[in-house]
Amino acid sequence: MRKIILTLAILYPAAALAQGTSTPAGPANPPTIGGKPLVVVGEKNPTAGKKEKPLSVAQKLQACQDIDDATKERLNCYDAIYAPQPKPKAPAAKGVNDCRFVKEEDERLTCYNGFADKIPKLPR
Repeated sequence: MRKIILTLAILYPAAALAQGTSTPAGPANPPTIGGKPLVVVGEKNPTAGKKEKPLSVAQKLQACQDIDDATKERLNCYDAIYAPQPKPKAPAAKGVNDCRFVKEEDERLTCYNGFADKIPKLPR
């Protein structure tokens, strides 16, 4: 009985030390068979394969409506959708994309707001 306890007392710490000294194989060196890497299931990001639908222009304009009214941030949001191309004598806007031709920032913001308010609420 004493010999068994003495043997366990010597072998148990040796086994614990042997487990602690080995380093696990990192992702830098994946295991291979015949020079080809093994297939690992479930390691990739599950949302990486799914493509999100890009937002429509109407949804982007409605997202700009969430920013405080009459602020530079809202105008910057609209200008990110339609890059401004000011003209000295801009024609009357018939659509939201015609607002980018208005030179004055306040008038351009009012133009964008007028069209964005008319868009029916779309699901996000």
